[in-house]
Amino acid sequence: MRKTYHGSCHCGAIHFEADIDIRANTYRCNCSICSRNRFWPAIVAPGAFRLLSGQSDLTKYLFNTKRHEHYFCKHCGVRPFGIGRTPEGHQIYGVNLGCLDDVAPKELAEAPILYVDGQHDNWSAAPLVTSYL
Repeated sequence: MRKTYHGSCHCGAIHFEADIDIRANTYRCNCSICSRNRFWPAIVAPGAFRLLSGQSDLTKYLFNTKRHEHYFCKHCGVRPFGIGRTPEGHQIYGVNLGCLDDVAPKELAEAPILYVDGQHDNWSAAPLVTSYL
């Protein structure tokens, strides 16, 4: 069941809300950027994400295939969300669960995690080792 959550970056310059089913899969990826900053997203459709404030405070970072847009607050450096494309070309938003202001720790503890091998652009398989993610 989807619920509307509110989130922000660390300094509060960026605020958003997103309709997320935390009981659906959340993701951990071993690509170079996700593993370095411990990005833990829930994936939502574009209509389920709303940036409420801070558009001008965001910095976009692209690398590798440039298929995924990584957004950071230019003040505090926190990555509240990203915009990507599925292998079929559909736009998706990755909402960083660590940036949700009103999620209960119990909800996070019970969230199922799907591990993906982004390091090898293999989004349908888990990497061989996941314990560090």
